[in-house]
Amino acid sequence: MSSPPAAPALRRTPLYEQHRELSGKLIDFGGWEMPVQYSGILEEHRAVRQAVGIFDVSHMGELAVRGPGALDALQRLTPNDVSRLGDGGIHYSAFLTERGTFVDDLLVYRRSPADYLVVVNASNTEKDFSWASRHAGDARVDDESDAWALIAVQGPRSAELLSRVASDEVTGLPYYGFRETRVEGAPAIVSRTGYTGEDGFEIYHSPEAAPKIWRALLAKGKDLGVLPCGLGARDTLRLEAKMCLYGNDIDETVTAWEADLGWIVKMKKGDFLGRDALERQKAAGVPRKLVGFEMVDRGIARHGYPANTAAGEGVVTSGTHSPTLGKPIGLALLPTAATAVGSEFEAVIRERPAKARVVPTPFYKRAK
Repeated sequence: MSSPPAAPALRRTPLYEQHRELSGKLIDFGGWEMPVQYSGILEEHRAVRQAVGIFDVSHMGELAVRGPGALDALQRLTPNDVSRLGDGGIHYSAFLTERGTFVDDLLVYRRSPADYLVVVNASNTEKDFSWASRHAGDARVDDESDAWALIAVQGPRSAELLSRVASDEVTGLPYYGFRETRVEGAPAIVSRTGYTGEDGFEIYHSPEAAPKIWRALLAKGKDLGVLPCGLGARDTLRLEAKMCLYGNDIDETVTAWEADLGWIVKMKKGDFLGRDALERQKAAGVPRKLVGFEMVDRGIARHGYPANTAAGEGVVTSGTHSPTLGKPIGLALLPTAATAVGSEFEAVIRERPAKARVVPTPFYKRAK
């Protein structure tokens, strides 16, 4: 009798040894061995809201789209209008199916008119590379994920910390802008982006440079209150800011309208994958919508829990206890007739109905 096949080994980022040195609690995250926390999710969450935190997000995927046909390819592949990006500009967008649902959500960076960097979710990198390659036309698509490490620096003191490690002035970057520079002497792309709802930056650099940059950020940010942060705080922070998580809030069953992401859909720019389906759904009426809620009764409604409304059944897509607000919050896909702010529904928590209320989002918005 043959033994069962061994589970594939978990992948590790270039900062794996640093996580171990810092006693990070490592977990399997989509096939990657990643830190879920170091000092604790609440402490790390507060560091980002009040000072500065750093995250290893080197597991994210990076696709290069190049050539004279790069702009046309991305205009077909994504619903946002890539023609409006200038060099050094970034926008949030997606790969959509012909049904207008999500292959993935992503960021598009324009390095030059014929050179774009597309940053995708780690668990979807292979799927996204295949999808983009099939629909790229004359453009060349390369999976360059192994050539990049990525550290996110997030929080109200993030600009001060970046000024201590970058060779150029990056603190003047506009939101969703980037610059090619050097960080701790290593070539890098620094962008003013993030997934926390705070001011922040992301540093793209070679895997070899990652440990040096990570250590420098911790050493030079000590007086600023910097903490290393794991995936646990990343999730509570992004949910407070109502930033979607692929696999929870959006996937290949959810359209851009349903996800309340219509702002990335530019119907007037011309044809793109999923456009016809989105046009039909909008004309017919969007049947459900992603909304924010807070619990009225005790309990935390989590991903996959039923959400029963007077207008029909829905589902909770994300839920947690908000460290900033001090109460349970979440996102749910509800029938459109039940999505007005103030509407109440029942989330079924371990077979127990618990009252919840639709509230405005984002739950948290930083002071400008």
